[in-house]
Amino acid sequence: MRLPRLLQDLSSLSIPHEIIIADGGSTDGTAEVAVARGCRVVRTAPGRGRQLRAAIDDSQGEWLVVLHADTRLRPEALAEAETTIARGDVQCACWPLAIGAAGIWFRWAEWGAALRWRVFGLAYGDQGLLVRRSLYDAAGGYPDVGIMEDVVLIRRLGRLAPIARFREPIIADARRWTREGPVRASLRNVALLAFYFAGAAPDRLARWYTPEPRDR
Repeated sequence: MRLPRLLQDLSSLSIPHEIIIADGGSTDGTAEVAVARGCRVVRTAPGRGRQLRAAIDDSQGEWLVVLHADTRLRPEALAEAETTIARGDVQCACWPLAIGAAGIWFRWAEWGAALRWRVFGLAYGDQGLLVRRSLYDAAGGYPDVGIMEDVVLIRRLGRLAPIARFREPIIADARRWTREGPVRASLRNVALLAFYFAGAAPDRLARWYTPEPRDR
């Protein structure tokens, strides 16, 4: 279970906030840990888009920070988000990707994520998302699809407002790249994105993609 590490990172937030955990049927005690740490738990059927949408629907804040449970945020990365919120001159932002493992292939995966951002303006869900609620609502929120919910939303957001790029990175857990191999995982992601841009429906793509076991 990787959630406690993220909750520890978030404990350094200095602005008023609420933490909502979307649980899609986990069996490893995630919900119990979240409640013990003072979080609110929203229980839904499995499905990342469905879970994220349910948690946001249950929230009250003017700003939303969307994070995968296995990511890490250093104090500097949180401080940058807090400063952005205080200034109010940015409506939407994501973090650059850093993978929490040593090795040249992981650095290539990070480079690929940066290139994708520069060329297509796309950040995946493991890069986090800071967005003003009014913009999120205007974009229609997370779609209830089997995969690519992050790409669908970020493209909608990008049509409505510029998406800023933080300087400090978010740290993604390396287990997906380690399990599949960083080259294979990266090529798989490129193929999925290409098929999506070619018009394949996200739910059809989901049938081709079997993700690694993870907490729901």
